[in-house]
Amino acid sequence: MDLALLRTFVTVHRAGSFTRAAALLGLSQPAVTGQIRTLERQLGRPLFLRKARGVTPTTIGDELAHRAAPHLDALVEIAEGGLRDDSAVRTLHLAGPPEFTAVRALPALTPLVSQGLALRTSFGTAESALDGLSAGHHDLAITTARPRGRLLASTTLCDEEHVLVAAPRWAHHLPPEDLRKGHVVLAQLPVVEVHESLPLVSRYWHAVFESRPAAAAAVVAPDLHAVLAATTAGAGLAVLPRYLCEGALREGRLIPLLEPPVPPLRTYFLVVRTGTLAHPHIARAHDHLLRAAADW
Repeated sequence: MDLALLRTFVTVHRAGSFTRAAALLGLSQPAVTGQIRTLERQLGRPLFLRKARGVTPTTIGDELAHRAAPHLDALVEIAEGGLRDDSAVRTLHLAGPPEFTAVRALPALTPLVSQGLALRTSFGTAESALDGLSAGHHDLAITTARPRGRLLASTTLCDEEHVLVAAPRWAHHLPPEDLRKGHVVLAQLPVVEVHESLPLVSRYWHAVFESRPAAAAAVVAPDLHAVLAATTAGAGLAVLPRYLCEGALREGRLIPLLEPPVPPLRTYFLVVRTGTLAHPHIARAHDHLLRAAADW
């Protein structure tokens, strides 16, 4: 059996689509379709059920993928670096949200640099990170969205606690009883956010006050470090990840306006393309991040 046909089959099985598999393999869609048909003729059994959107594997297709994929992944690892003299130096392409990647992920991976790992990072939204990972542009992605389908595999990395904060000059003007009323807080303090739609404040208000914030942002800066700086300077209230503002809280430059019994959380996922953990440098970085996240 032709290994190229098996490689195309496994890629289609993971991608769930001839079109996406073709992009990953650098082939045309007709070429991928032709290879799958050739393999189906050789086996005498259908491997996929064609649907309006993508394909679904048959039971025979699932069985073949389960048996063939680990061996193909191992062969790819050998072909890409296992027999090279410089194979000790490998590059990891990591995608994730800018602040979390900068503050959490990169420091956690830095010890691996001395072990021969080169790091390349890309910042962006969860959607762009998953699309780039699917297309083979990244090796690992950190996202706030769990991917669907067989092409990508995710593991829960950690939860991020969100805190409602303001500078002391604002916080001291709010009586404790007012802090339990979301609309009262917004009526008295300007809002600092990353977008006009108030994504962080809206998520917090929904979780804590079970309502939507009826306010407009006074300051919009599409970067959490900028939101932190503006809030610390006294621009108004903000909802920030605790890991990002814990230094300002500890030093008293920011005050938590409310400490709900169950703080709002956002979950991060560590995502890879299915099968790529067979590559030692990706598996090592994946394991390193998971172990570091236990203390986050």
